[in-house]
Amino acid sequence: MITKEQFNKEINLIITNAIREDVGDGDHSSLACIPYDAMGEAKLLIKDKGVLAGVEFAKQVFDFVDPGLEVEVLIPDGKKVKYGDVAFYVSGPSQSILKAERLVLNAMQRMSAIATKSNEFVKLLEGTKTKILDTRKTTPGIRALEKWAVKIGGGENHRFALYDMIMLKDNHIDFAGGISKAIQTTKQYLIDHKLNLKIIVEARNLTEIEEILENQGVHRILIDNFNFEDTKKAVKIIGNFCQTESSGGITLETARKYAECGVDFISTGSITHSVSNLDMSLKAIDG
Repeated sequence: MITKEQFNKEINLIITNAIREDVGDGDHSSLACIPYDAMGEAKLLIKDKGVLAGVEFAKQVFDFVDPGLEVEVLIPDGKKVKYGDVAFYVSGPSQSILKAERLVLNAMQRMSAIATKSNEFVKLLEGTKTKILDTRKTTPGIRALEKWAVKIGGGENHRFALYDMIMLKDNHIDFAGGISKAIQTTKQYLIDHKLNLKIIVEARNLTEIEEILENQGVHRILIDNFNFEDTKKAVKIIGNFCQTESSGGITLETARKYAECGVDFISTGSITHSVSNLDMSLKAIDG
């Protein structure tokens, strides 16, 4: 994964771009009818159930829009919520609250949905050594938010992008001229460019796993689209050579069975690309 400093830069870019996109040259609806010096308070009302995520992000958004806004957190990230819960109160200039409202809601609804689904996988895998991983199948422009949400839900982050880990998948292997050649040229590339990146290699069958094992320097083998029996065989063959990861259409219905095959990780894009937003709203408090 990327460093904390890089991650924070990504978050700042998301906020900056989202406010630019949403506010433009001004929130004319608020400017037209609310005095600039009017003060107000609002609450983040939960209208669904799941794992809450995005509270810390919301605090950053409010601070970006107006450092004068104050947030009182009642329910932090990672906690279970239900209909009627209030996650936080925000108070300060009314125009500023409204300017930040949509970005806060859009992000928190999406992040909470991802955290909730991630947590479902985590609970399913309890009692096994297997950890759930996300993928790069994220919404363009807000990957940092979605991967943050996975962590809040108890999952683990895979590589952040193309630059922080080597993953030799089927197309890389085919274009490179085979598994061994792909691994060997990759290792030389890392030496030539003085890069310290871990190498993951995808295997499509047991024969390819055998060939991967003939090469040193592989951090993890991606056991892709294997059935349960072949996954068990693959784990046994690999032994302590390197880490193991199952992937390929794994669902809540099949995750436990793959974990019981003994893999170290299961990766699934569904925790970021196939979720339904948790319903919540930011409601003004009268008086």
